[in-house]
Amino acid sequence: MTSTRPPNPLKFPVHIPFVEQLGFELHSMGDGQAELRVDLAEGHMNSWEVAHGGVLMTLLDVAMAHAARSIHRDNAGFGPGVVTIEMKTSFMRPGEGELRAVGKLLHRTATLAFCEGSVFGEGGNLCAHATATFKYLRALPARDKAVKSLRAGPDDVAAQGPGQGG
Repeated sequence: MTSTRPPNPLKFPVHIPFVEQLGFELHSMGDGQAELRVDLAEGHMNSWEVAHGGVLMTLLDVAMAHAARSIHRDNAGFGPGVVTIEMKTSFMRPGEGELRAVGKLLHRTATLAFCEGSVFGEGGNLCAHATATFKYLRALPARDKAVKSLRAGPDDVAAQGPGQGG
């Protein structure tokens, strides 16, 4: 099958080591939508030699989170970050080959984003679908009452102030 992959993926607006480790690529982000892709490798597989459900769920989570953040594209560091409050996932068929996830912002309030996402496998077949709720945050309370700011992407460190980015 011939890939329809754009030649140059976008840079993620924040540094997410887990997503980088999985090899996810951001292909579009804007106007309440985002698209990610990943070429499955051995490390993504379950014992059936198809995409592990955790890979599909992470792909959905990240696509929907970026769709939620995309409305703040014109703000420094893409405005506030998001954290997943809840997510429901349904699996339709095994994920194989190159996977494409599309996230869409359905509705938002000042503090919450309601999204849906789909993962498509080779041939455009629907593999999984999810809905999720995200909370917009500028910082995350952490242990010892410290506040953790979002980590800027490697090319954006100097351009972002504290609490901006994810």
